[in-house]
Amino acid sequence: MFGEFLALWLRGFENNIYAQIGLVMLIGLSAKNAILIVEFARSEPLRGKGASEAALEDARIRLRPILMTAFAFILGTLPLAIASGAGAVARRILGTAVIGGRLAATLLAIFIIPVTYYSVETAKDKVSSWRSRRGTS
Repeated sequence: MFGEFLALWLRGFENNIYAQIGLVMLIGLSAKNAILIVEFARSEPLRGKGASEAALEDARIRLRPILMTAFAFILGTLPLAIASGAGAVARRILGTAVIGGRLAATLLAIFIIPVTYYSVETAKDKVSSWRSRRGTS
């Protein structure tokens, strides 16, 4: 959302229905990327790897597909952001919104999702070990 609103603000556009349609699309795409990252990272501990190893391995393996998908999407929507002619303002707003949001979502997916996965898994392990020492489940 931050990337979308920043891009709209930088280009002087308003948050209208076209920007909100772009926001719904961005939320879906970002959630898909996060789910794929976490799903792969969760399979690694089953192979005997720790949370940090799983997060690093996942970030390394998923980096290229995430970047390729993001840049293909951004380049595909570039004509919307630079549209001209009848109805061009609506297309420019939608294109700007999705390009800005996709850039921000890609950066977050690359850096924040693996770190969040590691933090949650580490906290979960600590709570599990604390509960097992107390004798509760």
